[in-house]
Amino acid sequence: MPTSALVELGGRRVVVDCGLGVTRGLVAAGVGLRDGLDVVLVSHLHSDHVLELGPLLHTAWTTGTRRPVRVFGPPGIAEYWQGFLASMAFDNRIRVEDEGRRPLEALVTVTEIAEGCVLDEDGLRIDALRVPHPPVADCFAFRVRAGGGTVVFSCDTAFFPPLAEFARGADVLVHEALHPLGVDLLVERTGLGEALRKHLLASHTPAPDAARLASRAGVGHLVLYHLVPADLPEVTEARWAEAVDGIFAGPVTLARDGLEITIGADVAAGEERKGTAT
Repeated sequence: MPTSALVELGGRRVVVDCGLGVTRGLVAAGVGLRDGLDVVLVSHLHSDHVLELGPLLHTAWTTGTRRPVRVFGPPGIAEYWQGFLASMAFDNRIRVEDEGRRPLEALVTVTEIAEGCVLDEDGLRIDALRVPHPPVADCFAFRVRAGGGTVVFSCDTAFFPPLAEFARGADVLVHEALHPLGVDLLVERTGLGEALRKHLLASHTPAPDAARLASRAGVGHLVLYHLVPADLPEVTEARWAEAVDGIFAGPVTLARDGLEITIGADVAAGEERKGTAT
């Protein structure tokens, strides 16, 4: 269930969300942590989107990076970062004293964002749109533009028609997706009952609606990611394909660990290559 991704456009690297496994995923994709991190975006503070932010930055630091990294995220992201630093205070202090490292906190800048322009510099433009993901109040979609390419991430959201205008004309829309068949199966497997069902239906986007939004936005390529459910054998790739069939005319790809989408090139739907989605 990939929730994290790497965007490489115009010589810039932007990591979107930091779920469990993002560090290994970036390394597997060929990103050197010593000098490969630039900008990190966090959409919201659910654990599957922020759990490994601290470990990612700490691992880059212990690898030897001296390059500043900027983190942009919702209100509360600064508190998360300070909490992580506090939890690693002994290790951080002793590495500075014993190994001569620059303090980790001196390399990382954390900025809490609102809707609108997040960053606009040197050909890289990042915009944020607040999306509905109840009960989380601060959850953002991101539009990343650089080098003549545009990628939009819905991040976690219920079906939200204004996202179509936000994604207008993007080369790639990476949109979360819920398979209606999987809701009952997931509720049954977890034993969490009606509370989980209500959360899933209120907080996520059915795959057909994601395809409708992509069609309205006129995007070039739709990538369905953060699939719910992601690992039930009954919900096959064929069933996902059926859910969006005939709705979006362009290519549709199901995200998997190690998937790479090349903007401006013909990439077969579902092709798995050395990856940027983690």
